[in-house]
Amino acid sequence: MGIIKNSCGTIIDYMGIKEAGLLFSTMAENTEASIVVHLDHTYEESQIEKALDCGYSSFMFDGSQLPLKENIERTKSMADLVHKRGLSLEGEIGSVPYQEGRDHIKSLLSDPLEVATFEKETGIDALAISIGNIHRMSKGNCEIDFKRFEDIKNTVRNTPLVIHGTTGIKEKDLIRLKEEGISKFNIGTDLRKAFGNSLRNLFNEYPEEYDRLFFLEKTIPHIKKVAIHYLKLLG
Repeated sequence: MGIIKNSCGTIIDYMGIKEAGLLFSTMAENTEASIVVHLDHTYEESQIEKALDCGYSSFMFDGSQLPLKENIERTKSMADLVHKRGLSLEGEIGSVPYQEGRDHIKSLLSDPLEVATFEKETGIDALAISIGNIHRMSKGNCEIDFKRFEDIKNTVRNTPLVIHGTTGIKEKDLIRLKEEGISKFNIGTDLRKAFGNSLRNLFNEYPEEYDRLFFLEKTIPHIKKVAIHYLKLLG
């Protein structure tokens, strides 16, 4: 299953929740692939409430910056809401940090006992965990705490586990995570790097060109190459 993902603070700030959802859900309908249109990292209930009728089929309520009790209460409220529509909700326990640029986001490894409580009391459909992974890691590698991952797996019943910050994880660790039970990997940073790096090179290669479609079309093979690499690695 493929995922078209909108992160709060990115596309929807420029296009709007409704406009982005309707655009990507239309694209999803016009492909033979099985696609989820996912609204990622929403921090306020109002964002999900506004998005319910806009084509999204999956949401993430990110309460990772909240105290555990409040995270559970607010995540459960959103899970109940989207389940009434037959849609799915992802939550996060612990807090996956950013390498740079979002210093207000905590770095907090997931506690296996809190994971068990969170899963049981929220009824979520997917669970993002923090085991050493880092958002938007553009250089270097992170170290995955496999002992913590094993302990988390032993506490979780049936909820699929999610890794945010795939880009900074070594390939051998990604394969191990896949084989040992991670169901979804977020790979936005490597896709963005493929776009940005190829675009810079194209500007230098074609200094007289100015049309955005000329350049954007030529970035597609570079982005596609990265996407296919991950599909083969993790598929």
